[in-house]
Amino acid sequence: MSSLKTELTDGILTLTIDRPKANAFDLALVGELQTAFKQAARDAQTHVVILTGAGRIFGAGQDIEEIKAHGGNLSFREHLLKTYHPLVLQIRQIEKPVIAAINGPCAGASLGIGLACDIRIAVEESWFKVGFSGIGLVPDSGVSLLLPALIGLGRAAEFALTNDMISAEQALAWGLVNHVVPADKLIAESNALAARLAAGPHTAFALTKRAFNKAVLPSLETVLDYEAHLQEIAGRSAEHQEGVAAFLEKRLPKYR
Repeated sequence: MSSLKTELTDGILTLTIDRPKANAFDLALVGELQTAFKQAARDAQTHVVILTGAGRIFGAGQDIEEIKAHGGNLSFREHLLKTYHPLVLQIRQIEKPVIAAINGPCAGASLGIGLACDIRIAVEESWFKVGFSGIGLVPDSGVSLLLPALIGLGRAAEFALTNDMISAEQALAWGLVNHVVPADKLIAESNALAARLAAGPHTAFALTKRAFNKAVLPSLETVLDYEAHLQEIAGRSAEHQEGVAAFLEKRLPKYR
């Protein structure tokens, strides 16, 4: 059963992540997203992409149960190079605007995917969490570059290390999101913006996105590769094992 709903209307492709209960990523869902963006890049009828989540959660990041199922034998580097890092590059390199319609909490790899989008519209109830340190890992999915680029190094460091939540109001003030709207207005606001962009100069938009990638994110591929290297180290640590155990047992981790 697919965890990704797709709908193309008037040049606007809406991708809705629908994997109860928290829209967490597994291999199948990431693969569906990669396929959807690959097709969107080639489709002359697709002018704008909206990425959102079903229900009240944008995304909880990687499904921890899938990691646990590997019994400690998962290569984090290989996993990232196969999943999130190619997806982040697809979102940045597709020469069409990508809007993240953030319908609720957004954490971990889901944060990285949201940050990779060109424009973010969030509901008032949404919040953002880096998440990785909560299970003894380091930021990946481009978060180590995209988050400081948007809110500054000091703020990014604080929220990566403390794992505190960033409210929608604070996210707007810091430039993490472009707009904050009531939940019942999210789809209408996202579609209205997407319609404006779909009617715009497509070649100019594509070249503008290239320019921003060159000016602000020229090291993205290098950073993603280094994130994978660091995550391989962190993923084999006793801290990560304790972090996952504490998460699944719904308790605070006891790091030594």
